[in-house]
Amino acid sequence: MNRVNIRILPHGEGLPFPRYQSEDAAGMDLVAATPANEAVVLAPGDRVLVPTGISIELPKGFEAQVRPRSGLALRYGVTVLNSPGTIDADYRGEIGVILANFGSKSFCIHRGERIAQLVFARYERVEFATQQELNLTARGPRGFGSTGRTNEGDD
Repeated sequence: MNRVNIRILPHGEGLPFPRYQSEDAAGMDLVAATPANEAVVLAPGDRVLVPTGISIELPKGFEAQVRPRSGLALRYGVTVLNSPGTIDADYRGEIGVILANFGSKSFCIHRGERIAQLVFARYERVEFATQQELNLTARGPRGFGSTGRTNEGDD
């Protein structure tokens, strides 16, 4: 198991530590590090950057992905706007979660509320090699939605 160093920022003191909620969970829950005595109100159509009160030090070759919580999306229409948000291995600032409300009612974000998931993933870096032609495939240059087509003329 890889180890990730974490720093608890002053406004994150006393909040639940990010953790997996089940044995096979892929993501750790992130919680809101908002002021204790005031909820952040997210009106329909609005977005807000919610602090988590933590920063991390990822090993080289890893990224952390900030992803939505399905329960917030289903029940309230609240999701992570730039999903997944990528945290690079060289970033040392606070993890923030951009929440957006696509629901029909205002949503209140309280201190310590689970607002997103953090998933860790290895990645590969590549370099481009310019070519005049690319290898042919059955799909070829067909774009969005083309993998489900049965005939070339299908839309």
